[in-house]
Amino acid sequence: MSVTPSSLPDASAGRPASTTRRSGPRPFDWRRTPGLGSYTALMVAFLYAPLLILVVYAFNSSQMITVWQGFSLRWFVKIAHNDDIRNAALNSLVIAVVATIASTVIAVTGALALERGTRFVGRGFVTMLIAMPLVVPEIIVAIATLVFFSSIGMHNGLINLMIAHTVFCIPFALLPVQARLREMGHALEEAGRDLYADEWQLFRRITLPLLAPAIASGAIMAFVVSLDDFLISMMVSSAGSTTLPVYVYGMMRLGVTPEVNAISTILLAVSLVFVGVALLLGRRNRRAG
Repeated sequence: MSVTPSSLPDASAGRPASTTRRSGPRPFDWRRTPGLGSYTALMVAFLYAPLLILVVYAFNSSQMITVWQGFSLRWFVKIAHNDDIRNAALNSLVIAVVATIASTVIAVTGALALERGTRFVGRGFVTMLIAMPLVVPEIIVAIATLVFFSSIGMHNGLINLMIAHTVFCIPFALLPVQARLREMGHALEEAGRDLYADEWQLFRRITLPLLAPAIASGAIMAFVVSLDDFLISMMVSSAGSTTLPVYVYGMMRLGVTPEVNAISTILLAVSLVFVGVALLLGRRNRRAG
């Protein structure tokens, strides 16, 4: 008795549907693009190799920045005993702290008004105006700020810088809070209203705890942006209100020195720490959502 292929039992008939091979082309996955990893590594090296070289030579004991003579902390000690550098760093910290607090308060109230307030005509236009410092070149923002302060006759260096940094930092503090309000929805707040909670109780016991990671993330980003800002600080600052980035620029006009490398290394380390904390808070915020 001969056995034909058509008389054999179908081996795939008893298989679950999930184990059968699906026909059709695979969806495109850009991560499997040939050479993508190599190109990415080259771009990362091109962007960050100068920073690594700067950090390495900040610990060089030689007066010549391109000649390595051994590991030393002499330049960090030297800038720590420089009164001008300390005053500039103190100005940067004071301005950054004030700008962070003010921009965060404005950002939280603005996000609540945009996402929880009454809908109004031009809401999208207002959102675009708030986010404009993110897309407009900073030199334009700096010149416009300088012209504004000059036109109203306001020439108080530190106060001008605090106001300018606050306005510039608002989008960085607002966008995480606004995104969090959209993600969390209205369900929990509506449940609180069903339990006869007033608006202040809703904000204090429900909205604010849920927004806390986003508020902290936005505040950290605003602090880093204010601390590292150069163009606005250079345009608006006056005698006695020089910030650390502006002071470093003044030092570099005479040539790059080991002190510049040391100051830049400290600024880079502070920025990396705060940005890392902001990213962790943002990840925690997404998980909570």
